[in-house]
Amino acid sequence: MAAKKGVRIIITLECTECRTNTDKRSPGVSRYTTSKNRRNTTGRMEIKKFCPHCNTHTIHKEIK
Repeated sequence: MAAKKGVRIIITLECTECRTNTDKRSPGVSRYTTSKNRRNTTGRMEIKKFCPHCNTHTIHKEIK
């Protein structure tokens, strides 16, 4: 039998400024993983988190 699919899903958040910013501290893109409730948050998440590559707090958006 298949396991029942839960309400919470694991998502990946990616820095929006790492793609376009050329004056970064180090090369690369910052990514975080977290979970969200599928029923309460139907749209894409946007959270302000610390990016070690940009060395500042930036907006991280949900990616596929």
